[in-house]
Amino acid sequence: MLSRASKGVGTFWDTLVIRIIFVVICGVAGFHFRPFSITPVEGTVAGVCFASAIILVEVRLRKVTLRRLIGAAVGSILGILGAYLTSLIMSHTTMPESTRSFFSLSIFVVSTYVGLMLGANKGDMLNLQAFGGVFGSERGSRHITKLLDTSVIIDGRVADIADALFIDGALVIPQFVLRELQLVADSADPLKRQRGRRGLEVLQRIQKMQHLDVQIAEDDFPHIPDVDLKLIELAKRYDAKIVTNDFNLNKVATLQGIEIMNVNLLANALKPVVLPGETMRVFILREGKEYNQGVAYLDDGTMVVVDGARKMINKTIDISVTSVHQTTAGKMIFGRYDDRSEQARATAGPGAGPTAVDAPASRPAEAGTPGERSPRALYPEPGRS
Repeated sequence: MLSRASKGVGTFWDTLVIRIIFVVICGVAGFHFRPFSITPVEGTVAGVCFASAIILVEVRLRKVTLRRLIGAAVGSILGILGAYLTSLIMSHTTMPESTRSFFSLSIFVVSTYVGLMLGANKGDMLNLQAFGGVFGSERGSRHITKLLDTSVIIDGRVADIADALFIDGALVIPQFVLRELQLVADSADPLKRQRGRRGLEVLQRIQKMQHLDVQIAEDDFPHIPDVDLKLIELAKRYDAKIVTNDFNLNKVATLQGIEIMNVNLLANALKPVVLPGETMRVFILREGKEYNQGVAYLDDGTMVVVDGARKMINKTIDISVTSVHQTTAGKMIFGRYDDRSEQARATAGPGAGPTAVDAPASRPAEAGTPGERSPRALYPEPGRS
C-alpha cells in the first residue's frame, strides 16, 4: 500500500514538472517569435495562455474512455478528408480566389468539428472485444455503462445509492426518458406532477456528483412506441445495464439477455434477517384477512401478519416469529401472539417485564410508504383502545 502511494505521488510530481517545462517553453517561444507583431510581453502572455489551454484539454481527455477517443479520431479524420475533397472540387470552379479560400476554410473547420463530436458520441458503440485483446485495458469497462429508467428516477433511491458510491462510471439518461419525465411533470394530476418534479430534482442531484459521468443519449427508435422496449434496444446498442425498479421491465429485459440492476432487490437484500423462533416487538395497526389476525409493519415497510392479535389493535406487543416468506412484492413475516404470557406478566406485576401498551410516539408506516406515519396510526379509531 505504501509503495503504491509513493508511486502515485511520484507520478503527480513528474507530471507537474513536465507541465511547468511545457508552459515555460511556450512562454519563451512567444517572447522570441512575437506572432502578429505583438510586443515581447504580450507574446509571453500569449504563449503561457496557449500552454494552459493545451494542459486543460489534456486533463479533460484523461477522463475520456478509449472508445470515445477512437471514435473522435476516426470522425475528425473523415471530416478532414471530406473537407479536402470538397476543396478539390471547388478549385475547378470559376469562383474568386478569396471567396474560394473562405469557403474552403469554413468547410474544413465545420467538417472537422462535426466529425469529432459525432465520432466521440458514437464511440461508445464500438466493441473493442472484437479486436482480439489488442485493447485489453478496456476489459473492465464493458458493463460500466448504466441506463436509468423513468421509474427509478422518480423513485429517488438511486441517488442515495450513487451518493454512497455503490454506483460509479457512466450513467446514461435517454432522451425519450427525459421526455416521458417532462410529460409526468407537466401532468394535470397534482400527484403525477409532484412525482415528475421529484424525478427532475433527483437528476439534478445525480448530475452534481463528481464520481459519476452523466450523459444524455440522443438515440431514439421512432418505430418503437413503448418506452420500455426503447430502453431495451438502447441497452443492446450500448451493451449496458438497466437500472430500474419496474417488475415488468425487469422480466422482459432479462428474457432478452439484458442485465438488470433492480433497486427493489437491493433494498430487500439489505433488510435485517429475521429467523423463525425469534421474538420481536411490533405495533398492531389493523386486523388481517383471516380470523383473529392482526397486521403490523416494520420501519422499512415489511408486513408482519400476527395470529391471535386481532384484539390488540393499536397496541405494541411481543410476538414470536413462525415463518418468513419472500414474495415478488417483498418480504412477509408471520408470527404468533400468546396472550397467556401477557396475562402472566400482568399478574406478576410491573417488574415482570414489558406488557402491551398504547401506541408509541413513532409507529410503523402503511405498506408501500415506509418512513411515513399513517393517519390511522396517528388517530386511532373510536371505540378501540
